[in-house]
Amino acid sequence: MNFDIPKKYDHKFVEKEIYDKWIKGDYFSSYPDNRQPYTIIMPPPNVTGKLHIGHALNNTIQDLLVRYSRMKGYNVCWVPGLDHASIATEAKVVEKLIEKKKYKIDLGRKKFISYVLKWVEFHKKIILDQIKILGCSCDWNRFQFTMDDKLYQSVIKVFIDLYKNGYIYRGYRVVNWDTKSMTTISDEEIIYKNKIRCLYYIKYKIECKNKYVVIATTRPETIFGDTAICVNPNDNRFIHLNEKKVIIPIINKSVPVIKDSCADMNFGTGCFKVTPAHDIRDKYLSEKYQLDVVNIFNKDGTMNEKGLHYQNMDRFYVRKKVIEELKNIGCLLKIEKLKQKIGFSERSLSEVEYIPSIQWFLRMKEMSKKSFDSIKNEEILFYPKEHKKIYFQWMKKIRDWNISRQLWWGHRIPAFFYGKGINDFVVAKNFKEALKEVKKKIKYSRFTIHDLKQDPDVLDTWFSSWILPLSVFDGIRYPYNNEIKYYYPLDDMVTGSDILFFWISRMIMSSFLLKNEKPFKKVFFTGIIRDINNKKISKSLNNSPDYTYLINKYGADSIRFGIVLKTIAGKDFFFDEKICLQGRNFVNKVWNAFRLINSLKKVNKFKKNEEYIPPYCVKNWIINRFYYILDIINQHILKYKFNESLMILYKFFLYDFCSIFLEIIKPDKKKYLSEETYLFIIKYFEKILKLLHPYIPFISEKIWNLIKIRKNNEALIISSWPVKKKFDIKVVNSFERIIKIISLTRNIKNKNRINKNATCILFSMKKENKKYYSILNKLANISKVVLLSNEPKNSSSFYFFLLNSEKFFLLFNDSIKSKKLHYKDNIIKKIKHLKTFLSIIKNNLLNKNFLLSAPKKIILKEQKKKIDTIKKINSLEEYLKSIQKK
Repeated sequence: MNFDIPKKYDHKFVEKEIYDKWIKGDYFSSYPDNRQPYTIIMPPPNVTGKLHIGHALNNTIQDLLVRYSRMKGYNVCWVPGLDHASIATEAKVVEKLIEKKKYKIDLGRKKFISYVLKWVEFHKKIILDQIKILGCSCDWNRFQFTMDDKLYQSVIKVFIDLYKNGYIYRGYRVVNWDTKSMTTISDEEIIYKNKIRCLYYIKYKIECKNKYVVIATTRPETIFGDTAICVNPNDNRFIHLNEKKVIIPIINKSVPVIKDSCADMNFGTGCFKVTPAHDIRDKYLSEKYQLDVVNIFNKDGTMNEKGLHYQNMDRFYVRKKVIEELKNIGCLLKIEKLKQKIGFSERSLSEVEYIPSIQWFLRMKEMSKKSFDSIKNEEILFYPKEHKKIYFQWMKKIRDWNISRQLWWGHRIPAFFYGKGINDFVVAKNFKEALKEVKKKIKYSRFTIHDLKQDPDVLDTWFSSWILPLSVFDGIRYPYNNEIKYYYPLDDMVTGSDILFFWISRMIMSSFLLKNEKPFKKVFFTGIIRDINNKKISKSLNNSPDYTYLINKYGADSIRFGIVLKTIAGKDFFFDEKICLQGRNFVNKVWNAFRLINSLKKVNKFKKNEEYIPPYCVKNWIINRFYYILDIINQHILKYKFNESLMILYKFFLYDFCSIFLEIIKPDKKKYLSEETYLFIIKYFEKILKLLHPYIPFISEKIWNLIKIRKNNEALIISSWPVKKKFDIKVVNSFERIIKIISLTRNIKNKNRINKNATCILFSMKKENKKYYSILNKLANISKVVLLSNEPKNSSSFYFFLLNSEKFFLLFNDSIKSKKLHYKDNIIKKIKHLKTFLSIIKNNLLNKNFLLSAPKKIILKEQKKKIDTIKKINSLEEYLKSIQKK
């Protein structure tokens, strides 16, 4: 392998070259065969713009699992895709068109959609390039866009089937309305924020009396929609209002007083106004007490004709003007400040309005039972488990899903109207089928296709995503095809915890409803990456560092390394560019280790006397240490402890392999390595490259390709993961002890400014294994190891250190000439430090809250720390006494 390699690793040249080789080798593709499948679907990013660092996190974790599974021998199928994102994409295109003084309504549906498709095509390329430069090894032959014909037909078929089976219905409800995007949104698309609002106390005149009743409201502008006021039947303050009516100020309309237990006697005055069109609770009261429902808003949040002289004015402006008018007519009693949770649209960030509207709904309660039980019985596993509790809370409160959106971009609802009545419609996949349905419904009708009008609304984007595990393998249209039988259910889902309700819960429901089987086996929830202001990094907030810039600057491997090292299941973390720098530093160390190995010279057959033969114990140790580390990494990956697995691998490579193994095994300048030893180094370096590959695939593949001593030219990406083997823990621990002795010896040299090349004699109270002498000599310049039966009499000439409870003494070749060591002070400092540490442990063990909440393992660990610390203190104090006596 000996040849010249560049001194500096340049990711810009390497990463593109390696990815192109992977594509050319067709290593990402998957077809059903006799191997066990490993299936995963990429949560499709919205086609609204560039990806952010949160996408890098999600895709890195998926790629890690995919590469690990591929090397473990599974037939890996990772399906990439993009989501059409109805609300967000339409809003972006509308915004761009307005800049060019073009308007959606003037363009018409067909022309507008052509602009959207141009937007999609442009951003599709940007997003797919971003996924590729990160190193994602997904099967590009299986790329899915949620508006593709196969997925479109699957969505329409599911809608029709669910409608026919009574799950989908059309109804008049008070819905969440986005006044900016001018569409309804689901409960899960609302972000609630705490805001300081005003609570207005308004006087309503009691009909036929010269008295008033005071109500408290935060929304005085909605008095135009009032159809009653409500009091609690148990509130004696309002007995005088029995069977009375009150007059709404400004509009002078008479409305009844109703009694219902939903009235909170402790809020405001205990009496509230009922506005059924603009409050979900009030809509419930209108149905219960047969009240009118008066909608006062236009779709853009301005007042309609019911707002009288405030018509076409914005709702928030009207609020101010109404307060002024109430004040002028003597109906405003007082104003108080109030902290209130206000709902905002996740997409447009506008304050959500509540308006009555005819929409399409999906019944959720019945289908949620199996989904609930699948998590409860751990048929589907959540990582971390804590997310189960959140899932159960949401499932218990689940309401019917509003699945229609007042947009043009998306899957158009397959409903066709033939009349003006609320039920004058049929559901079918196209006009031709719709006409057949109309003729079945109305015998002898003379309707033609031209008499039918398709519902202008589209389906909620999530309605296409909730069936993805089935639809990507065409399991909706063809439920028994070979692919769905082979690849379903998925093995893993990797997703952010913020879409647990949007997507994960709904996929579980759809799969049990449509296939009576779980969609996936395990769900790993990544944390949310936050910016320095603790805000979630997202496209809408535009607060992510430029994904492509970071990769150009540091390299994909560096980004992946930094992100994985920060990833703990379900835990949010703050993004800091320093993690990319840390990744780059590690990647450079891997490259430099390769350069060092490449520089080692093999023996000249005619100069056997110059051959360097490293001690056998070093080889034996690295073999056992490797398989010990392999076992831990396997366990951590299976438990989704990716950060821990990477940290263990990071330390093993830097310290065990580079700082210890290579340092011991490399010869000095006058000697050569045997071919056998050289091949041994390469063998274990290659094994380590395999372990590194899922985390940093580019550099590991590049180095693998440069090592040309293998019999075949198999790419690292498809090589086999190292097979688990038995290891001797005694060998590992024994060698680790020697390394600690070396480390403590070096520390003493550094602290006391002793020449690092100074030789020394190690005095031990325990007989040391001679096989380690050469290692002690090479790494710590320990020229001799002497067994002591008692502590040295002239102890002031020695340096002293403890390893657990073992005592060691060092005598350097220039110790006697130099001034006496101040080791007593060091021992006193160490005792003081240990006593402080012991005090902290004792406080923990006396803390009742800690003892009640901490797991048993942690408590036992603390108790062991206490015992070990006491032993160390006692040992040091005894030694200090013996010195002072002398």
